[in-house]
Amino acid sequence: MANPFRDMSLFMQILIAVTVAFVLILLGEFMPVSPVQQARANLDQARQERGNLNREVTALQVYRGRYGELKQQMDALQKQLETLKTIVPEEKEADEFIRLLQGAASASSVQIRRLTAQAITPHEYHYDMPFEVQVDGPYFNILDFFGRLGRLSRIINVGDLTFTSPSGGKSSTYPLRPGTTVLGTFTATTFFTKTAEAGPAAQPGKAPAKPASTTSNRPL
Repeated sequence: MANPFRDMSLFMQILIAVTVAFVLILLGEFMPVSPVQQARANLDQARQERGNLNREVTALQVYRGRYGELKQQMDALQKQLETLKTIVPEEKEADEFIRLLQGAASASSVQIRRLTAQAITPHEYHYDMPFEVQVDGPYFNILDFFGRLGRLSRIINVGDLTFTSPSGGKSSTYPLRPGTTVLGTFTATTFFTKTAEAGPAAQPGKAPAKPASTTSNRPL
């Protein structure tokens, strides 16, 4: 059987071979299911992923350069948090608060005659814990006592101050030391943050329940 391709001239054979090769190349380039198209899609996806990774690495390098600065800031904030926990503790720590009052009074040579717990007042982020305090002593010692209260590590607000002299009729309740010139009553309020043990906050329009007050009628 005669082969037409072999009967053609060399020029025609080369021309047909080039044409077939060109057609095959076009089919490989533009057919969606061709291996060339698949390889090209994989290459484009790899380039895109590499670009995304390069951008992420560049962003992380900025934080890497700031790592030391960020660590210092975190350490400073942690120290501030510990300080705030000392100023406004999470728990009531009523015993520690009374110890602070007594320490300031002893350092100022002032007598604390009475310490009465008042109703705790809830707020959105903290609780007020007030105490009614009765003291006596020399005038300048009383001033020094209040100054020491302002320098304590825990926040203490003093209000409702009432002062009288020993001759005002209230000196018979307790034996006064020589040099006592002032009898004083005030409210010392400290604070603690909201905890599960503190109970729910009072509803609007309702007064908080008043706990049983503890009153000491002997010298502290």
